[in-house]
Amino acid sequence: MPKGNASSIGLIGFGAFGKLIAAHLCRFFKVIVVDPAISTVDQCPDTVMLGVPADMARCGIVIFAVPVSELSAAISSVRTHLRTEATVVDVGSVKVVPARVMLAELPPTVSIVGTHPLFGPQSARLGIRGRKIAVCPIRGRAIWRIAAFLRGALGLKVFIATPEEHDREAAIVQGVTHLIAKVLVQMEPLPTRMTTASFDLLMQATEMVRYDAPGVFFAIERRNPFAAEVRERFFALAAQARSELEPQQ
Repeated sequence: MPKGNASSIGLIGFGAFGKLIAAHLCRFFKVIVVDPAISTVDQCPDTVMLGVPADMARCGIVIFAVPVSELSAAISSVRTHLRTEATVVDVGSVKVVPARVMLAELPPTVSIVGTHPLFGPQSARLGIRGRKIAVCPIRGRAIWRIAAFLRGALGLKVFIATPEEHDREAAIVQGVTHLIAKVLVQMEPLPTRMTTASFDLLMQATEMVRYDAPGVFFAIERRNPFAAEVRERFFALAAQARSELEPQQ
């Protein structure tokens, strides 16, 4: 994805993750941000600028960094402005539902690539090199150019997967992690003095997702078609463990 092929990138959504995207892409591209919730952009002032939906016509690549529940509305706001051969990318925590929405609602001439950066603003505070990202081919061949840029320029570990493969694994990897973290946060205050190494690691994992927007948790648990089955299995095993600790009659 060299600069000559896409000198401007459109970024729809400028929340915590949108800002993280801009911070790393502004070294390579001009980033045009479209987000009705903000009035100014103070990040990378030379290469990140606030725009309007019509500005997407200048962008070879358009990234949707919005909650899954808002993806359809975001597509509607810029659909008529997309270049004929643009590449559209999403960064949602689930992939099956966004893939269906994008295939149904984006113009048939655009390429579509689903991505899920397997890190967030908290875990990326010291940089993203070496972090993992899932990349899902949805329509067109732009995936190979995107994957090469993510590996070569950003130093990410890229995993190619179908949306279904991604969501099956994420239902456990993210679904269970966020459930445990949600419970631990509600159990506070927790010990901080006499802790074990395993407890410290558990708290580190909790801190990485503690400040995620509520929509992230609900997307992971409700929008992933495989999450309910994993969740019920987790609760059943927790109930089994609880029953084993009940006093013997």
